[in-house]
Amino acid sequence: MSTIWDPSRVSGELVELTKALGAAHRDLVILAEGNTSQRMTDGSIAVKASGTSMAAAGAEDFVLADAAELVRLLADPEATQARLSAELDAGTHGGIRRRASIEAPLHAVVQVLGEAAFIAHTHPTDVVSVLASVHGPQAYEYSVYSDEAVVLGRPLYVPYAQPGIELGRLFHLRLREYLDSYGELPSLVLLGNHGIVAIGATPQAVDGITAMAVKGARIRVGAHSMGGVVPVPEESLALFFDRSDILDRRRLLAGNQGTGHQTKETT
Repeated sequence: MSTIWDPSRVSGELVELTKALGAAHRDLVILAEGNTSQRMTDGSIAVKASGTSMAAAGAEDFVLADAAELVRLLADPEATQARLSAELDAGTHGGIRRRASIEAPLHAVVQVLGEAAFIAHTHPTDVVSVLASVHGPQAYEYSVYSDEAVVLGRPLYVPYAQPGIELGRLFHLRLREYLDSYGELPSLVLLGNHGIVAIGATPQAVDGITAMAVKGARIRVGAHSMGGVVPVPEESLALFFDRSDILDRRRLLAGNQGTGHQTKETT
């Protein structure tokens, strides 16, 4: 069994991030929606278990999964959803079935193609409203104001796929294409008709990326209600990002470690 339950290895940072994102007033998730993860020193991930509430999360609500093994499973054309579910199962402990979230492969793909300290997947009502609209696929191809560009960079859009092995495979493909184009991981991934994935070097970076995605969605909805969006000109953004003060601000927001995540060689 490559997925195990060991609350002693789950950090307080991960638990607090999960609870903060799960707070009801933020409207990012309800019930057992959403999941978070942290990269461990051995390359595995501590990821929220299926069926648990982010708002009430404790260390016991996480399992440790082998990221590389999950991605190998996605790459196997013979693999099934049932096999993925079995791989995510950490067994029964204290009378409760402990299984990694069905969206754990998204977290694993990020760690295999690159490296990120923290990842959060949520379903913000404001963002999903945009992603479920006719404007969804193109909505984040441009920036609507300068600070959004500083925090989010170039978001990646992934069309809808059924959560589980189908979404994991499409996410893997699209993330590799993004890396080939830009040479770095995105800070934000938008999942059509589904939600978002925020990737960062610290819990604060992931929280900030999530919050900025929500604000950007509200601005887009408001602009469309006034007749449509006028994007920030690309040439202006290019000059903006050449400024040393803006580069320093991006590093700070990402956790003082460059963009907050690294890439690996892909084959």
